[in-house]
Amino acid sequence: MTNSSNIFSALHLAQEQIADLESQLLKRKLRATQSPCDTRALVDGRELRAFCSNDYLGLANHPALVKALAEGGQKYGVGSGASHLISGHSVAHELLETQLASFQKQHIPSARALFFSTGYLSNLTAITAFARLAPQGNTSIYSAKLNHASLIDGVRLASAQTQASVTLFDHTQIDSLNGLLKIDQRPLKIIVTDGVFSMDGDKAPMKELLKLAEQHDALLLVDDAHGFGVLGKHGHGILEQDNICSDRIIYIGTLGKAAGVSGAFVCAQETFIEWLVQKGRPFIYSTATPPAIAHTLSKSLEMIKGDEGANRRTQLNKLIRIWQDEMQFSQWEKVSSYTAIQPVILGSNANALLASKLLDEAGYWIPAIRPPTVANGSARLRITFSANHSEADLRQLIATLKAIEHQVLEKAKHE
Repeated sequence: MTNSSNIFSALHLAQEQIADLESQLLKRKLRATQSPCDTRALVDGRELRAFCSNDYLGLANHPALVKALAEGGQKYGVGSGASHLISGHSVAHELLETQLASFQKQHIPSARALFFSTGYLSNLTAITAFARLAPQGNTSIYSAKLNHASLIDGVRLASAQTQASVTLFDHTQIDSLNGLLKIDQRPLKIIVTDGVFSMDGDKAPMKELLKLAEQHDALLLVDDAHGFGVLGKHGHGILEQDNICSDRIIYIGTLGKAAGVSGAFVCAQETFIEWLVQKGRPFIYSTATPPAIAHTLSKSLEMIKGDEGANRRTQLNKLIRIWQDEMQFSQWEKVSSYTAIQPVILGSNANALLASKLLDEAGYWIPAIRPPTVANGSARLRITFSANHSEADLRQLIATLKAIEHQVLEKAKHE
């Protein structure tokens, strides 16, 4: 405990702000797992049925990937030692980038890929670097309102660095975006969107957005964090799902979700990737991800595009259909999502926290999602499915949620 006589102004402010978060039921807490990522998690000595990870294909603890990581460590060691442009770029990175580019060749004809340590880093790099293609004040960025925090921060940083104009748009109302683009005279326009929106689970209208990008000579940057590996016949993502192709697309995929490992990548026309290598500051000045991780990811990509990946996507889609058909709430709001993300909107922070607590007591791990991650008044349970969940697992969850909704609503009546 800090002695009150030693509290200086910055520490006092931090304590006040944290206390304020707690009073609003917005304080977050870390929970440490004691087991590998899977549909069963050991937390605080208890086994919980996890419906909250982004391990959509259930690959994070797959024996073949565990073996590949060990092989990569034996072959390349455990660290890269430097940034990619110094001495940290390995043949393992080269092979992975070639494989990633091949996933998008039919959708970005002259595709090249660049590997990053995190999705956050890839989004910051891409948005800030491409905003600098035009002179100061000559860039317009159109960003979907419900974009992930990494896209939002990338847009803010790009605006601060380049004096780019920033406009938010509703991805469900594309006509308004068309009107804005039509009167924009700036030489560089960039449309920025999630592929699958992480809190609602709905997809961006990619065909319509690409049509606008072509009509108004804009770049279209899509963060397909929750689509790569899952969407499309071969798991190539939202571009495959929607069967679109263009060299003006900047495609960003995450490798720590459906791919089951870690990292992310940017895939785009080869000249654009060369620009990132030359001007993408987070890429230039970050130590490269250990080659053993890249080696493991190469194995993951083989699985995603093979029969095992196809079977796992089939299982995942079966679970989504069961949920949409069989989960009926009395008052809580279920979203019509046909992705692995299935939010249940409860409204108040108190109700979301209570529901999460009751689920925990029933043996489930589904955290409450509250502002600022979602809008005020839309606190929710963010339920996610994995191919490792069984139909029985899901139906047990459905029965449990119906009972917990009744408990929460009854409690609210008596308050």
